[in-house]
Amino acid sequence: MPDMSTPFTPDVVEAIKRHMNDDHADDALLIVRSLGGRPEATAATTSDVDAEAIEFAAVVDGDEVTVRVPWGRTLTERAEVRREVVRLYREACAALGVPARGEH
Repeated sequence: MPDMSTPFTPDVVEAIKRHMNDDHADDALLIVRSLGGRPEATAATTSDVDAEAIEFAAVVDGDEVTVRVPWGRTLTERAEVRREVVRLYREACAALGVPARGEH
């Protein structure tokens, strides 16, 4: 029986992490600062993705800490990750009073 906490293969997780870290590093920091409850974070990189949450390695007061931000629901396929990241990004922008960019 597959592990439901990780419905994505390691290759898929690596691809998502690479895309987030290469193209959306600023978005990750916004999400960590608002939805992740770490407003003092100075940097964030995506460190993991599973069915329940996206995980970041955030720099807080010079130390690296793990910040998990749950999805709105349990994910079962890769395409859902993009939709959830966009939703988290928009929620983070609204919470921080930052204008959101157009479509990702």
